[in-house]
Amino acid sequence: MKHTFSVLVENRAGVLSRIAGLFARRAFNIESLAVGITEDPAFSRVTIVAEGSDYTVEQVEKQLNKLIDVIKVRTINPAELISRELVLIKVNAGQTERSDIMNIAEIMDAKILDISRATMTLELADTSERIDLFTELLRPFAIREIARTGTVALQKGTDTISVKK
Repeated sequence: MKHTFSVLVENRAGVLSRIAGLFARRAFNIESLAVGITEDPAFSRVTIVAEGSDYTVEQVEKQLNKLIDVIKVRTINPAELISRELVLIKVNAGQTERSDIMNIAEIMDAKILDISRATMTLELADTSERIDLFTELLRPFAIREIARTGTVALQKGTDTISVKK
């Protein structure tokens, strides 16, 4: 089962390395990892998506809480999760394919970022499932390049994981 961890950490060098090392020692594969500053630049939010048993998740959460630079850890229940990824995709796009690609972009709510004589570059920020679908829809046009971010996530509702409570 996939689990999403939201980890609030002090914004210091080496913190990400210690977190990744903890996952590696537990042989817990990280599927997605995203880091960015929070509302307070002294702190960063690390969003980690990993596959594992409930027991392993519990152990990893306990170990994360023991790391010095970790302020708070929360495993977000999938039913309470708002998550997004970003993908940039460059596809072959001759004159005859452009209208089909533009239709796919419109249906998926993607943006066209660049058009050249031979290619189009598109952007989509959405759930991982919709990004997978978008990628599959563009595959027949010969994908030349993909850049995909890790998942960023927040919990629905008024509950927060922040320095300020």
